[in-house]
Amino acid sequence: MRSDVKLGPDPLLSKPGRSYWGLVWRQFRQDRLALAALIGVLLLFLVAIFAPLLANDKPIYLRMQGRSYFPIFKNYHRFFETDFKALADSLAAPDLALFPPVPYSPTEYDLTQALKPPNQYHWLGTDDRGRDILARMIYGARVSLSVGFVAVSIYVLIGVILGSLAGYYGGVPDVFISRAIEVMICFPTFFLIITIVAFLPPSIYNIMAAIGITGWTGVARLTRGEFLKLRSREFVEATRALGASDLRAIFRHLLPNALAPVLVVATFGVADAILIESSLSFLGFGVPPPTPSWGDILSQSRSYVDFAWWLTTFPGAAIFLTITMYNLVGEGFRDAVDPRLKQDR
Repeated sequence: MRSDVKLGPDPLLSKPGRSYWGLVWRQFRQDRLALAALIGVLLLFLVAIFAPLLANDKPIYLRMQGRSYFPIFKNYHRFFETDFKALADSLAAPDLALFPPVPYSPTEYDLTQALKPPNQYHWLGTDDRGRDILARMIYGARVSLSVGFVAVSIYVLIGVILGSLAGYYGGVPDVFISRAIEVMICFPTFFLIITIVAFLPPSIYNIMAAIGITGWTGVARLTRGEFLKLRSREFVEATRALGASDLRAIFRHLLPNALAPVLVVATFGVADAILIESSLSFLGFGVPPPTPSWGDILSQSRSYVDFAWWLTTFPGAAIFLTITMYNLVGEGFRDAVDPRLKQDR
């Protein structure tokens, strides 16, 4: 039977000098929605990193009496407990005070401005204590991203180690770790986290640890499955024949080849951790006040939901958009590492 279909090497894989991760990145860039989501995540990172330069009641730069000061970066004894806004109003040329775009601290109280809707001074309004919502949203991004990445790092580390041991050795280690995974899966994860956090002092570190020690089962099962598939491959047999130790075979040869699916799961896990942290803060088990958190702002809105719409809209939109962006990045990454999708489009 004659066929017009010409079989040959994949043109994407046959190009010399192109690494696996280079191929993944090339495939990922073809998904415009995932790429836009990745840019949004990077912008959110920049907001979290440079939060003191974006929202602060201290000036970034202060020139007074011929001398220059940088109050955000250093506490000057002379200006300790100084009302910088009043000081800025009293300055005369050529003195200067340069404030961040949002000239409010996330913990600054002003009861005369309580529950003000968005206006020219408070762009996203104020809460019941007169604190600027935009300033608290900016600093709340730090809490969400910190919890997401630290918690996911904890359970990825636990899951990779246990899954590697179970998949590589099999036998008794595999049975023991598999039963431990099954026991952990039996518990509702969110309620288990609430139980752990309720017995510990309020702290962001306890939230990270609680999410980390309860979320490793999925990573462990995935890593175990990848190791079971790879351990009989020729390169593993060659590694053993050359006298490499088990640790070298696991972490130098097997793990890099099993890591791509784990990273996909970790990307989705960051979104889940952010949602869990926001839910805990909404229920009162989150980071202790006055540390700003998106879930804490939402929790305050319960008493004023009839008229203070901005307390619900803006933090809710931030949580929704952040989780959506991470899920889009995870889906794009998942499609990029899938071998069946590695072809020129």
